Formats: sequence, C-alpha cells, structure tokens
Amino acid sequence: MTLYRRLVLAALALTTLVVVFGAYVRLSDAGLGCPDWPGCYGRLTPHHAATDILETHAADPHGPVSLPKAWKEMIHRYLAASLGLLIIAVAVLAWRKRDDPASSPRVAAALVGLVIFQGLLGKWTVTLLLKPAIVTAHLLGGLATLGLLAWLALKAWRMPPVTVSRSLLGATRVALVLLVVQIMLGGWTSTNYAALACSDFPACQGNFWPPADYADAFHVVRELGMTADGEILSLAALTAIHWSHRIGAALVALALSLLAGALFRRRATRGAGLALFAALALQTALGVANVLFSLPLPLAVAHNAGAALLLGVMVTINYRMRAMPRLAAVGRSEHERAEHENSYA
Repeated sequence: MTLYRRLVLAALALTTLVVVFGAYVRLSDAGLGCPDWPGCYGRLTPHHAATDILETHAADPHGPVSLPKAWKEMIHRYLAASLGLLIIAVAVLAWRKRDDPASSPRVAAALVGLVIFQGLLGKWTVTLLLKPAIVTAHLLGGLATLGLLAWLALKAWRMPPVTVSRSLLGATRVALVLLVVQIMLGGWTSTNYAALACSDFPACQGNFWPPADYADAFHVVRELGMTADGEILSLAALTAIHWSHRIGAALVALALSLLAGALFRRRATRGAGLALFAALALQTALGVANVLFSLPLPLAVAHNAGAALLLGVMVTINYRMRAMPRLAAVGRSEHERAEHENSYA
C-alpha cells in the first residue's frame, strides 16, 4: 500500500470518528463546554483551565460548562485539527502524484478548502452560541468531507466501474440528492432539539398530521430556541421540524428501497443492492428506536453514524456506476423487446 493510499484511508477513518464524536458532543450538550475558541479559557487543555471551568460551573451548575463537557469539546477539536493536518498531507501528495490516474489533486485541494471552512464553522458554533444554521452547516460539512474522502479512497484503490443503463444511473444520482436533503432535515431536527417533539410512532402526538408551525420552523437566521422575531420557539414549530424529517425519511426510504431492489436484480450490482438494503434497514430501525425510547444518547449517536454509513454506501454506488453506451443500450433494448414478443408467440 502506497503512502498516499494509507493517508487517504487514515483520513477517511479519522473523519468518521470526528463526525460521530461531534454528534456525541452535541447530543450530550457539551458544545459550549469551552465557551471560547480555539483554546479553553485561553488555555491549551481543560486541565490548564480547570480553575476557570470549576468557578463557572459552581456559579451555574446546570449551565453548559463543566470539566467533563470541556474535555469532550476539546477532544473533538484536537481530533478535527489532526484531521486538517492529515488532509493537507493528502493534498500535497495528490499534487505530487497528479499524473497518476489514482490520485485526484483537485478534489484533494477542495477538501483542504472545505476543512478550513469547517474550522471556521466550528469557531462560529461556539462564538455564536450554537445557532442552528451554523451547527447544521458544521454537521453537513463534516459529512461532505466524509463523502469526498470516500470518493478519493475509491479512486486511489481504482475500484472498477459497473456499466448500467442510463435510467438506473440517473436513479442513483437522484437518490443521492434525496439522501443529502434528508440528512439536512435530520441535522436541522437535531440542532433545534426537535427530536422529542413527537414521542409516538408512527403518528405524532396521536395524529398523522399534527398541529405544526412551518413558518417559524424553517427560518434559517435565528438564535437557538427562538423565532426570527426573538420569541420562544413553540412546540408547534418543533413539531413541524420533526414531522418534516419523518415524512422525508419515509419518502427517501421508499426511493432507496426501490433503487436497492433494482440493483439487486442485476448480477453485477447485487452486492451494492444488498449493502444499500442493510444500511437503510439499520438507519430506519435506529430512527424508530430513538422515538420509541425517547432519544437515549447511544442510539442518538448511532443514528448519526448510520447517516454517515448510508452516505458512504451511496457515494460508493454513484462512484462505480457508469452509463451504458447509447448504441449498446439501444441494441439491448431491441433485444429485450424481441425476447418479450417471442415469449408470447
């Protein structure tokens, strides 16, 4: 294994850890465990800032600052900083190997830019006090980093393409877009703490179309827990956020199930279909379990990891799919039509 491949694989593994651990930090309410950036009360570690942290915690025992929360937040920052250095190393090697078909220097350079922007989002997450738009963008940036690194890894290992019909190729592209939209809805649900707005399943508050305030639910520029006018965000708005995510989940699950079935029916893509079925079933089960068991932390973190897994599967499927040449597709279509007619002869 070349150094470039090892670095790409290490960056992919570390990104997965950063995404999952970041979800753990957010869901355990440790996002403001250190209320400044990049250090903790201007110090390198919570150990060095222990006096300030303990004083703040004593003044507000139920506030966002405590020594355990500070360590969670800072470990996440250490991991993210390490990932940034690793991605810079990947980009440098990719440009040095730019004549090698297995490398992709432009994607690697884009990753460097994305990680820098991620760092800024991480800073604003703290300094702007967990604004939902910033936190959601930070989550999506982490998953985008994961997706691009998965693409780099597939290219580095020169995964062979699979030739499929143009209609199936189009379906895989559309399914990936739908999944990204659903992940955005999931991020918006999590960052607005709307996961418990509906505590029953499959209905919400005993109703399949619960009272909801969609106008206030999707104002992007606002404070956490507030409307754009500065009022307290109502239960109806939180319900709108949750229910939109749940309806989106049902529609995306249907689309991905149909795609998985289409892939499974073809010998060349049967493995991809099985992988998609498995990842989708796991993520669906985790989503339902989170509602039924009132969002226990391990299940909530696992649901975020499931989204990352599902994204990785869909990136892999999209990477490997290649459109059948038009002439071949026409010939195959005519051949299938002839076989169909002969079967009734």
